[in-house]
Amino acid sequence: MSKELGYVLITPYTLRKSRTGGILGRLLSRTGLDLVAARMFGPSAELAHRYAELIRVNEKVWPEIRELLSDYIEREMSPTADGQCHRVLMLLFEGENAVHKLRDAIGGFEDSIESADTIRGTYGDYIKALDGSVTYFEPAVLVGPSAQAVKNTLVLWGEFSESDGGILDHTIRLADKGNVQKTLVIIKPDNFTFPSARPGNILDTFSRSGLRIIGAKLHRMSLAEAFEFYGPVQPVLREKLGGMAVDRACKTLQEEFDFEMPDEVKGALADTLGPAFGDNQFYSIMQFMTGQWAPDVSGDEIAAEGKVCCLALVYAGDNAVEKIRDILGPTDPSKAAPGSVRKEFGTDIMVNAAHASDSPENATREIGIVKVADDTIKRWYDKYFG
Repeated sequence: MSKELGYVLITPYTLRKSRTGGILGRLLSRTGLDLVAARMFGPSAELAHRYAELIRVNEKVWPEIRELLSDYIEREMSPTADGQCHRVLMLLFEGENAVHKLRDAIGGFEDSIESADTIRGTYGDYIKALDGSVTYFEPAVLVGPSAQAVKNTLVLWGEFSESDGGILDHTIRLADKGNVQKTLVIIKPDNFTFPSARPGNILDTFSRSGLRIIGAKLHRMSLAEAFEFYGPVQPVLREKLGGMAVDRACKTLQEEFDFEMPDEVKGALADTLGPAFGDNQFYSIMQFMTGQWAPDVSGDEIAAEGKVCCLALVYAGDNAVEKIRDILGPTDPSKAAPGSVRKEFGTDIMVNAAHASDSPENATREIGIVKVADDTIKRWYDKYFG
């Protein structure tokens, strides 16, 4: 069976309740599909209205739910009377039978009554009174019921992707704007080696911060971006790791030849081995983030997208940088506190689950390098529907 493209829209209510991680974890682990794109939207009134109309005329949607769902979309996704937009997260998945697998994992609206084996069963609500009238309705997520519905929806949301999507500074209200910051989080490639709940579990851990996700992008970092992103680290690695390498080399040579290494030998190693070892570790970091060994790549390939993927997220809120760094934990997972991201999900200093900006200034720089605001939805629509 050939691959399909499917979408999931995470509703404003679900995002406000910070249930995104649990839903993402279930989608990945239960479907086995690949997450290929993510984008945050703040739907305009026009987008919400036209999407609601798509539902109203879609005969694949259960008749009893069609009007209820359309009304929900216009009410919950349209901006408020004072112009405040609501956040909606679009996720695109690719794989065999993707539309059916996503629909099964999410479940029907009736699942929310007494079932927890689907996403709606756990996170959605569809409550009726004794007379059969619906008293409360929250679908948690929206999904395309057919390949044609996926195409129609992506045509529409792609049309508004530039105007309504990206990094949504205008979609959250904060009581104290004095300490409002944005920070970048990257869920690293080791979490996407195969479809699993790990990325969602990491998101759940970060949700303790009380911050809001205002930007999202599934990204394949190029070597050019990695050079720019990690460039400030290279001289530090040369100095710190280079000195360590020289000390270890001199100790080994002294044990092998049974005499203390002269200063000129130490100096020669410091000039040659030290920088070489630091650069090797720098290239290893870049290989981990891009899937490519930098010295073997040249020309236009340096700017081409990498071979592995990561999930870039922009969080916003009061003291965002410090709050995220506290939950992330130190670079070395063995030194991280229990319950921190790196303690729970990290392996070593390099394979340590996630990255987070260490200052507001670096957050601005890193968000620009990764280009979180760039649209990736249209690219996937073009690939499948031309």
